[in-house]
Amino acid sequence: MVKKPVPNDTPQLPDWFDRRPLDQWLRKRGHDAFADSVAEICARRLDQPTNGDLKRWVAALADLPFGQGRQLDYSDGRVRVVGPGGDPIALRETLMRFHPWRKGPFEFLGVPIDTEWRSDWKWNRIARAVDLKLKSVLDVGCGNGYYGWRMLEAGASIVMGLDPILRFLMQFQVFDRYETRPRRHFVLPMVDTDLPEKLAAFDVVFSAGVLYHRTSPIDHLRSLAGALVPDGKLVLETLIIEDDQPSVLVPEDRYAQMRNVWFIPSLEMLFRWLRRTGFEDIKTIDITPTDTNEQRSTDWMTFQSLADFLDPQDSSKTIEGYPGPVRATVVARRKEAE
Repeated sequence: MVKKPVPNDTPQLPDWFDRRPLDQWLRKRGHDAFADSVAEICARRLDQPTNGDLKRWVAALADLPFGQGRQLDYSDGRVRVVGPGGDPIALRETLMRFHPWRKGPFEFLGVPIDTEWRSDWKWNRIARAVDLKLKSVLDVGCGNGYYGWRMLEAGASIVMGLDPILRFLMQFQVFDRYETRPRRHFVLPMVDTDLPEKLAAFDVVFSAGVLYHRTSPIDHLRSLAGALVPDGKLVLETLIIEDDQPSVLVPEDRYAQMRNVWFIPSLEMLFRWLRRTGFEDIKTIDITPTDTNEQRSTDWMTFQSLADFLDPQDSSKTIEGYPGPVRATVVARRKEAE
């Protein structure tokens, strides 16, 4: 395949954003055009000379201690930087420059980062869904990459995470720079609509907490199917409504104070959407209501959280009167090409 030339006006990727092992992996598998597209998209989205937050985050990275025997460890279910420590007060102040920390928990040289979400609880439910040993994984809506590290722990050969929020990308960088082993986990400032229609590159695709934020859930599921190799597995975690019928909740304005919640299906409807978009062997792995033990404000996420978004008189309902958040995890297999 002839390599697609990168346009001359494409900005340079910053030095701290090194994704060369991912580029090599894509090209080795014949995805040269997509590798070129990834480089161009990331360069353009990181070319923000007037973004004061981005400048402050890059400066905060430089203020963190580096090297000197420090390394990343995710062998025991936690994601943490271990090694010679420093002044815990100074470390905490620097890490707080990346506030709010939503997914985790993390630990940095002995400083615990108590994130808004107990994402380890969700991971323990999701991890049962599929065998990741030696599998290539795409994690759509990956946030700060917490789940990607857990995927490597579960045996994944490579993880490519997509998330457009630069704050989360920079939180990933806080930990990624301490990885001393060959790099196999990458977070990119991209979304699923940046994927080619028929990429067919990954053994497993994860989409957790994304579907209900999409104005077109069908298009989202199609993009996930297109990213999978034939017979590849989808792990989908999303809000649902509890109804035996194929129904959908469309909030009038907000759901739990979120403006960007568009469609919340019942399981029957979700299964129908999946069948229509090229999936089969669909199974429910878990159904769990979200409560204020799993999602809450902390010292590391000081804004409002779930407790503020539920009816104060009836916690089974949102503040708008809709059914409270219930999340389902399903796994499905992409059909082989007919």
